[in-house]
Amino acid sequence: MATYTHGHHESVLRSHRWRTAENSAGYLLPRLNSGVSVLDVGCGPGTITADLATIVTPGRVTALEVTAAALDLARAEIGRRGLTNVDFAVGDVHALDFADDTFDVVHAHQVLQHVTDPVAALREMRRVTKPGGIVAVRDSDYAAFTWWPQLPELSEWLDLYERVARGNGGEPDAGRRLLAWSRAAGFTDITATSSTWCFADQEDRDWWGGLWADRVLKSDMAATALRTGAATQDDLQRISDGWRTWAADPDGWLSLLHAEVVATKEATK
Repeated sequence: MATYTHGHHESVLRSHRWRTAENSAGYLLPRLNSGVSVLDVGCGPGTITADLATIVTPGRVTALEVTAAALDLARAEIGRRGLTNVDFAVGDVHALDFADDTFDVVHAHQVLQHVTDPVAALREMRRVTKPGGIVAVRDSDYAAFTWWPQLPELSEWLDLYERVARGNGGEPDAGRRLLAWSRAAGFTDITATSSTWCFADQEDRDWWGGLWADRVLKSDMAATALRTGAATQDDLQRISDGWRTWAADPDGWLSLLHAEVVATKEATK
């Protein structure tokens, strides 16, 4: 695994806990049925996991994270919702500790952009999927993010984030590569789509701009930028202030592009 660029600071979890199956896995929902088994790779704080578990009950969802500490975040959310059809596992998506043909659906949200070898990860996800089952992945594409007004601090943020993420072994512009990666992993039956998150009203700008203003100063991304010399503390403060300037502007608008792939594992003949 590559180093997870964001880390798990509160400012990061503030964003991740906002995610739901509806706003982050809408492309997958029509493919889900009651009773199916799901592996949720890189489940994070478990909000999407919990939604998937509710949808597929009495089917089971297995929540996977790379460390026990990260998995505990999902355990807490699942416990808070009182769900009983979720299992938990620590593992590496490059070498999954499951037998071939185990799950009906293997899902990963914003994971492949952080892994060392996304094609190998997709091959593993394909391996543990049942014949006729699906692998569903969604990743953002940072270079395709767009906003107004065109503040130089936000352009500086994008450049810094991409340099830090690539230095950690990831690919922040993963979205545009999902189709190619899926084909390279051996899939031939692939549906590729895209969707966006848009933040444009004052409440949304305050929330998104505020959490990134904090993340730039306090998350693992900030620590890595300082440690590697990619940015100084003054740089980070300037970028953070830029996010707050954007959030306060009534003309402020931002759209984030996400690519999605649903790839079917061919049924055996």
